[in-house]
Amino acid sequence: MNRIVINNKEIFPSKVVCIGRNYVEHIKELNNETPEEMVFFIKPNSAIANQLFFPKFANSCHYESEISFLIEENKISAVGFGLDLTLRDVQSKLKQKGLPWERAKSFDNAAVFSEFVNFNGDISELEVELYINDELKQKGDVSMMINKPLDIMEEFCTFSSFEDGDILMSGTPSGVGQFKVGDHFIGKILCKDELLLEVKFEVLPSH
Repeated sequence: MNRIVINNKEIFPSKVVCIGRNYVEHIKELNNETPEEMVFFIKPNSAIANQLFFPKFANSCHYESEISFLIEENKISAVGFGLDLTLRDVQSKLKQKGLPWERAKSFDNAAVFSEFVNFNGDISELEVELYINDELKQKGDVSMMINKPLDIMEEFCTFSSFEDGDILMSGTPSGVGQFKVGDHFIGKILCKDELLLEVKFEVLPSH
């Protein structure tokens, strides 16, 4: 199974729980409708990666940076930087037909994570930043989310459950776009403007 790392300890999530359309400006940039209820989708363990690979079977792929949470005993225990990789052309075709998104969202290496750090502070103070080739592409914080992390967890638990070690991805701010092999990513998670963690990725060709 694929794993994430916290404090040099390996954890093997059973799944990654994702919420879609959670930032107003991101909804607008994709010309989507604001959902009346939370939109969930799941990435399997096989999608988890700690390196950033460009999908070998795709002509284009979009990055979506997200504040990501490690869940233990149904509580947030740690925070990390995550990338929800999306085959946007594929997703658009599936949405037009009212079909599920797995082909666009749940492929191998489609959930890329930094190491996680313990967190017991104020979730509302968390912020994410993404730089590509030293240019700021995405910036967002919890105050901009339509649904806050604890509310997302509560709603998810009305129909499913978190196993210890599962990850919650809390949605992406505006600024998503395409990337290519050789691009350099820097992801940051901040709290009250103080850096909690930073991770660097170089986009690699799939092997």
